[in-house]
Amino acid sequence: MSAQRLSRLARLVPAGASAARTPFVLLVVVILGAGLLGLLLLNAAVNQGSFRLSKLEKQTGELTDEQQALQQEVDSYSAPGALEKRARDLGLVPGGTPAFLMPDGTVKGKPEKATGDPKQEER
Repeated sequence: MSAQRLSRLARLVPAGASAARTPFVLLVVVILGAGLLGLLLLNAAVNQGSFRLSKLEKQTGELTDEQQALQQEVDSYSAPGALEKRARDLGLVPGGTPAFLMPDGTVKGKPEKATGDPKQEER
């Protein structure tokens, strides 16, 4: 190319064109960098939440097992045989034959005193 032709082409391109693009390029680079940093922080937060969730799920399983063990212990204390043994240890005896008071004021059945006598209990 000739020098004359190059000078004509140079006159077609404005003198400050590359200077006008610099702020735009910097803005795009800053926006992309901020976006990447935001994604990195979001990913770290999601991972932290995931670890916390798995820890809480493990803790929930342990607490469920403990609750079931405690419920079994309570159930063993409220079983009829265990209740009878504890009542006898406290000196209680089985009641006698009950009597019922009817709404009209009559008594149904013959009440008996609780004696604790094994013969009386078998009736």
